[in-house]
Amino acid sequence: DYMVPAAFVWLDCLPLNTNGKIDRKALPQPDVDTQFADRYVAPRTHTEEAIALIWAEVLGLERVGIHDNFFELGGHSLLATQIIVRIRIAFAIDLPLSILFRAPTIERISPSVEEAVLNSIESMTESEAEYVLEAENN
Repeated sequence: DYMVPAAFVWLDCLPLNTNGKIDRKALPQPDVDTQFADRYVAPRTHTEEAIALIWAEVLGLERVGIHDNFFELGGHSLLATQIIVRIRIAFAIDLPLSILFRAPTIERISPSVEEAVLNSIESMTESEAEYVLEAENN
C-alpha cells in the first residue's frame, strides 16, 4: 500500500520563510469537505446511517458518505478507538478495533456490524430477547 494524500491544494508558489525554505505553517489547510463533495454517496440502510452519524460526530464533519475512507477523512488510531466504542454502544455488540483498519469505509464495515448484531441476537435466550423487545417498545 502506498501513502496517498487525502486532498490536494494547488498553489501558484510555495510560501518561503526568511531562510528560503518552505514555510510549512503558512501552507493553507485543504478543504477536504469541498474536495470530496462530488463523490458523496449517502447511507442506504439504517446501519450505514447510524455509522455515518457516529463518524461525522467523531471526525467533526457535516456528513460522511459510505465510500469515504475513515483515514483519508483525518481519522487516526485514537479516533478509531472512539468510533469502535460508539458502534459497540449503539449496536450493543462486541466489535474489534482491527475491523476499522481492515474495513475503513462505512460500506465495508456495515456488513461486519450487521453480522455481529445477528450473532448477538442468535445467542440470546428467549427471555433475554423478550427483555430487549420490551425495552425497545418503552
